[in-house]
Amino acid sequence: MLHQGIMSFALLGAEWVLWVLVALSLGCVAISLERTIFLLRDGTDRRALGTAVNAFFAGGSAADFRERITKLTGFEARVLAAGLEVADRGPEAVEKAMIGTTVAERLRMERGLLFLGTVGSNAPFIGLFGTVLGIIQAFHDLSMDSADATKAVMAGISGALVATAVGLIVAIPAVVLYNTFGRWVRNRLAVSESLAEQVIARISGSTS
Repeated sequence: MLHQGIMSFALLGAEWVLWVLVALSLGCVAISLERTIFLLRDGTDRRALGTAVNAFFAGGSAADFRERITKLTGFEARVLAAGLEVADRGPEAVEKAMIGTTVAERLRMERGLLFLGTVGSNAPFIGLFGTVLGIIQAFHDLSMDSADATKAVMAGISGALVATAVGLIVAIPAVVLYNTFGRWVRNRLAVSESLAEQVIARISGSTS
């Protein structure tokens, strides 16, 4: 009974696997568009941020710097603002607040990237699975020993190989997108961490 159930499933062919790959590719496109819009909108105005930071490093007070930062939006501003909120408690509190905010912001920026990575690494195997199912179906048709069996087998095998090709077509862009967004997030984190370290050093110097 188990053998018959597995064979019945195998004889469904590769077409449903192709639809799964199409759905995964659409999911990758949707996530990529959403992440692009999110990351572009969530960035802090570099010119305004640079002006505020330079004024603080030039001798401005932490209170004035905090007031300027709280007027800005975006990831970098939120990290700095979190530290400045506890500036009166000392550099250690500022550092912990910035680190905690950075971790939370990183999770927000990386949302959905796991899907891209998973599709990129597993789509070829899904396509290969579809190919195996298609070949099983093709040889089953051959066993029917009909006049058109050979033609049906060749058509079935060629159609089955399409699943592997589609799996690669889905996987390659997914991997590229995953690496691109990952690098984007890492670069933004590096810039934010650099600014945070400089602000902490400035606060440490003013309190020593």
